[in-house]
Amino acid sequence: MSNSHSFTLDGKLVLVTGATRGIGRAVAIGAAAAGAELIITGRTTGALEEVDDAIRAAGSTATIVELDMKDYAAMPRLAAVIHDRWGRLDGFVANAAILAPLTPVTHLTPDNWDESIAVNLTGQWHMIRSLDPLLRAAPAGRAILVSSGAAVGSRPFWG
Repeated sequence: MSNSHSFTLDGKLVLVTGATRGIGRAVAIGAAAAGAELIITGRTTGALEEVDDAIRAAGSTATIVELDMKDYAAMPRLAAVIHDRWGRLDGFVANAAILAPLTPVTHLTPDNWDESIAVNLTGQWHMIRSLDPLLRAAPAGRAILVSSGAAVGSRPFWG
């Protein structure tokens, strides 16, 4: 990734959830290339370490945090550690999500439904609630919640 950004994130602290693949990985590496210090979360340490290597190659540093978005009690603990170490959070990219099986709604199990809501809705609420004081402590703290364009067109079994 080129460092020819028209903006800079020098000196900014950015947390990216779901940073091990896809959009989250690209955002974390791009923010690193723009000068941000990163906190990256995901469910597997090995995948986080791979992204950490890419962030270091982009010239920045990252703190990796293994985090399941269904572990609601971990979120205030994470916020407390961020507060104690940095006192603020300049940016939060809420990217972590799961996709329930693409199937007729009558075939979706209650467990599929519960897990999807737990990660994609309840977990996001717990995270933003925990991080809000840190974002407010930054001079211009911002949160970006990543969603999907799936509702734009008609797709079978997409809800």
